[in-house]
Amino acid sequence: IKKAFLKPLALGHSPVAVATETLPMSHVLIERRMELVRVVSHNTHKRMVSCLQGHIGADAEKRHKKLPLTTLSQAMVEGGNQLGEDSLMGKMMEVCGEAENRLASELMLHELQIEKEVLDPLSQLAEVDIPNILKQRKQLAKLVLDYDSARARWLQATKSIISGTNTQALTAKADLLKEEVDEAMNKVELCKVTSIRIFDLYILHPNLLLQWEAQADYHRKSLTVLESVLPAIQAQQDSWTEKPAFGTGLDEHLKRSGREIALPLEACVMMLLETGMKEEGLFRIAAGASKLKKLKAALDCSTSQLEEFYSDPHAVAGALKSYLRELPEPLMTYHLYDEWIQASRQDPDKRLQALWVVCDQLPKNNKTNLRYLVKFLARLAQDSEVNKMTPSNISIVLGPNLLWAKTEGSLAEMAAATSVHVVAIVEPIIQHADWFFPDDVEFNVSGMFAMPTPASNHNNHLDYDCGTIEKKRPGSMVGPESDSVRKDK
Repeated sequence: IKKAFLKPLALGHSPVAVATETLPMSHVLIERRMELVRVVSHNTHKRMVSCLQGHIGADAEKRHKKLPLTTLSQAMVEGGNQLGEDSLMGKMMEVCGEAENRLASELMLHELQIEKEVLDPLSQLAEVDIPNILKQRKQLAKLVLDYDSARARWLQATKSIISGTNTQALTAKADLLKEEVDEAMNKVELCKVTSIRIFDLYILHPNLLLQWEAQADYHRKSLTVLESVLPAIQAQQDSWTEKPAFGTGLDEHLKRSGREIALPLEACVMMLLETGMKEEGLFRIAAGASKLKKLKAALDCSTSQLEEFYSDPHAVAGALKSYLRELPEPLMTYHLYDEWIQASRQDPDKRLQALWVVCDQLPKNNKTNLRYLVKFLARLAQDSEVNKMTPSNISIVLGPNLLWAKTEGSLAEMAAATSVHVVAIVEPIIQHADWFFPDDVEFNVSGMFAMPTPASNHNNHLDYDCGTIEKKRPGSMVGPESDSVRKDK
């Protein structure tokens, strides 16, 4: 376009040629093309401005305040403060509000860059540069015609000198016309220089690639903000959200909840101590499926609102069995399975000692929770005349939920394969609970269960001594008298 536009001034063109090419058809097409460029630039600028969320032309601070992301951020932070840090929603509102503010800052910087590097040049091109180019084209055409006219008159004057009689006067006139021609040429050259400068501005039109580069950079930075804040948000949610206890490994549940005794274990034991110790067939009679499901859901949510379940001890016992059965690893562990089985096969007079040795190898959390459970089961067996749950019956219905082999197949199949051995393991541990675990147990270990004390079925269950044999530690390799063992068996 530049070359065609300035063609009339190309070096070597005669003034006549310049005059005849002042307004060729190519210039008309160029003018139309320039107008089209102006319209396209104007429309693009207009639509791009409508995509911006900030106020065009505003400074950085004002633009940031007016962004929707900023107002959202402020609302979330204020809402979080109103809810308080003791609220999960309040804390999440605060964290997310701060993240939105960082995103607003990135958006503000991006829009300022777009305005400076794309929008301003587009506006300059559409509203200033192209109108100036068209104006200069018309001015150049006029100056070329003036130059052509002056040169024609000068040439005519020089011819008159040759054929005329008043040579001096004609020469003076020719000199004046020559000055006019030179002045016209100077104006043409000046306009030419100006046109070249304006054309250079046009050629350096807004580089729309900058828009895409700026957008890509903005999205990369926004992604960095999101990736940096997502772990904090996730950690915040994890710290507040109680994950299910059922089906979760014992160590994981205890660590996450900050407990010593698993919640389902403590909650069920406390409820059964309150209302279930006289219930016949506890752990044997199946509970209603809907009630059991509801209780398990309540325990998974770590709720202490369990009053409605006190009246259904079979549902509570069922939940306790389910918790033990759904542990990824049995409470008495996989890696000690062979040792437990080997101990159960010992002669009766050596069995307790062998079982104690294996029990002493249990991991700390497993041993603590097994101790808690066994102490409760020993207390339950004290009322066996009423509830019919002797140590033998308890070990039959509960033992397969405490120990099973790490083999493929259903739990029922595994339990059937090891039930005889498991009974021989669990029954003597319940019978001699105070020998295996000599220290007293505070069943309300977490202090979160403030139970009512109904008139019936409440006989100070928390104060008892279930020991039936002398408390001797096998450190000296001395166990209960063999006669006592045989009698118990």
